[in-house]
Amino acid sequence: MTHQAEALILRTWPVQEADLIVSLLTRDQGRIKGIAKSGAKSRKRFGGALEPMTYVLASYAEKPRQELVRLDSCEILASPLSAPIDYPRAAALAFYAEVLEETLPERDPQDAVFRLALAVLEQTRDGHIWLPVTYFALWILRLMGWMPELSRCIVCGRALAGQPAWYQPHADGLLCVDHRQLSSRALAAPSLELANRIFHAPIAALISHPWSSGLAADLRRFAFQSLERHLERRLRTSAALNKLAS
Repeated sequence: MTHQAEALILRTWPVQEADLIVSLLTRDQGRIKGIAKSGAKSRKRFGGALEPMTYVLASYAEKPRQELVRLDSCEILASPLSAPIDYPRAAALAFYAEVLEETLPERDPQDAVFRLALAVLEQTRDGHIWLPVTYFALWILRLMGWMPELSRCIVCGRALAGQPAWYQPHADGLLCVDHRQLSSRALAAPSLELANRIFHAPIAALISHPWSSGLAADLRRFAFQSLERHLERRLRTSAALNKLAS
């Protein structure tokens, strides 16, 4: 059976001579893996289209009881290489790809996640990575059902609006000042307000807000640690982003 679907390239692995195994997130079938014959050298069928986070129209064929599809060609719809790639932008793109690769099960369509990825890719520009990275990290937690309640203390139910909160790196939920623990880490009140804005506005509506590397750094650390806790592994790219922001 042959398919043609919008997809995002997540990762490639070389096999044999010039063949590549490709992990891609399709809009219709979710995350799949395919074999691209001569993918490392065929410019006609794949030239530039297999770079991570390239948005493509993928043509592929699958057979019953075969794990890998046969990836025949990819037409580039939008490429991250169309704009200059500096280290911060490369780190942001790698973060999206790693999280999508590690978070999503195979063959599980997630249209909301696909639309989220396209939205943050559009806004991830040279020198402007911190809003899309923060937006993506928070929304992927919510879409996976991993985002805890941010408005109240999980112990006493006190409203946290306008107040700082604390969290435990190895547990869900936020704590008020009376129930914080020695190992708790702080979330500033302005960062909680930014999280609320992110969950109530499209990313394009927030882009005019000045986002430096220091803005909401505590919120990103909270999101990164929440992702790693649920994935039960460290994210290589989140460590790189934390180092960039320091």
